Amino acid sequence: MNPGVSGFSLYVPKLRVPLANWCEWTGAPVQKVEAVVGRSFRVCGPGESVYTMAAAAVLDLILRYEVDPRDVGFLGFGTESSTDNAAGAVVIRGMIDDALAALGQPRLSRSCEVPEFKHACLGGVYGLKAAARYLACDGKARRAIVVSADIAEYERGSTGEQTQGAGAVAMLLDAEPKLFELDLDHAGCSSAYRGADFRKPFARHFADGYAPKTGRMHDFPVFNGKYSTLCYVDATVHALDDMFDRIGGSRSAFFEDVAMVACHRPYHHMPQQAMAASLVWSLAREPASRAQLEATCAEAGLDPEQVVEEVAQSPDLFAGLRELGLKSDPYPAAMGLAKFFRRSGAFKEFVADKMSLGATIVRDLGNLYTAALPAWLGSAFEDALAKGVDLSGKKILAVGYGSGDAAEAIPLEVVPGWQEAAARVAFAEALGGSIDLSREQYEAIHDGRPAPDLPAAYSGPFVVERVGERNDPEFQDIGIEYYAYRKPA
Repeated sequence: MNPGVSGFSLYVPKLRVPLANWCEWTGAPVQKVEAVVGRSFRVCGPGESVYTMAAAAVLDLILRYEVDPRDVGFLGFGTESSTDNAAGAVVIRGMIDDALAALGQPRLSRSCEVPEFKHACLGGVYGLKAAARYLACDGKARRAIVVSADIAEYERGSTGEQTQGAGAVAMLLDAEPKLFELDLDHAGCSSAYRGADFRKPFARHFADGYAPKTGRMHDFPVFNGKYSTLCYVDATVHALDDMFDRIGGSRSAFFEDVAMVACHRPYHHMPQQAMAASLVWSLAREPASRAQLEATCAEAGLDPEQVVEEVAQSPDLFAGLRELGLKSDPYPAAMGLAKFFRRSGAFKEFVADKMSLGATIVRDLGNLYTAALPAWLGSAFEDALAKGVDLSGKKILAVGYGSGDAAEAIPLEVVPGWQEAAARVAFAEALGGSIDLSREQYEAIHDGRPAPDLPAAYSGPFVVERVGERNDPEFQDIGIEYYAYRKPA
């Protein structure tokens, strides 16, 4: 067997903003927002951080799947929200060790790797691949955990505000997995520098006019929506090209055979945009599909020759942006055909058949950046078990993406007996106990002000107890967070 995933665990903050309420506050059209984005997003409360969320997910994973901590030789952390430029997953390890000791369990193995992976929303997938390689090489007979955690926040009033979110997904990996194998031999990848796609430069914190209404340092991204969507689609189709070059055979047959497609999901409609484009690209790439391409182009009023010509190229999107600005569009016919195809009955059937498992749960998660794809995968297995869908031996396509940009297309194969591990996923349970914020509470937390009437029991098992302030020649801990574990009663 190939190494793969044996379990999932989800942690999200209890504080929630239903998008219907947000639309009422802001005047945004609720039907459109819920159709395009989802139903709600989560907000970190005071004392919560990306590290406390990650630790909560990892601890739950260890306990839920009865993992012997001494067997864990790899603890990887994928994020774009870390606040320490030196320490990575070892911060999470510290909290886990304290909690395990309080629970009377052994600590994680001292011989445990603790790397952090960063590339926008793709960090968790890179961590997943690294863990699989670890188990296949020097980590045989050990176990691995990869946790993806992020805080997606946008300035109030910006076009991205409704796509916020916070949470963590931890994954248990084994050499002989209980849920699915990772077929890295046939995985495809893509990367290209995209300049001003989606960035978080430190310099913005020192620039006049950045987040002027807030009372704390925020991690609002610098982004360009239309250009970022083009980058996402371009990276996805090129990663799939690489995957199909490795797999060989018919692209159409692959998409017909695959049981499920899960993509990076910053909001509800983005994966559908990417997959509609990917299917159009496959039609144009595959000579056997020429008749179908011509028929679809005829319906859309587009020239099939222009579509074929556009998808045959690999444009430098950043060069086009520098030369023509946002008017740069190397794929006008191909993207036009993808937009037309997305409205077709054939594509709606594809979405219902291949992209519906887990979709209900993830609509309530908001944008989790690196945890978005793992969240969808975990939700899908919980959903499949509840609906009695047998995935044994079936193929799943997982497509990860990180802005700036890079993408990964990884075939997964579900192992027989996956139901036992899926029965422990419990994402729906993790969403329980939510606390809906009022407008005043949400705006106060977002801006870094004390929130009025916030319930005491809003946080998870780990909290930031205090932040160091000493900056003496003898001892320095200025800015270092100290964490506390709250053992359940």
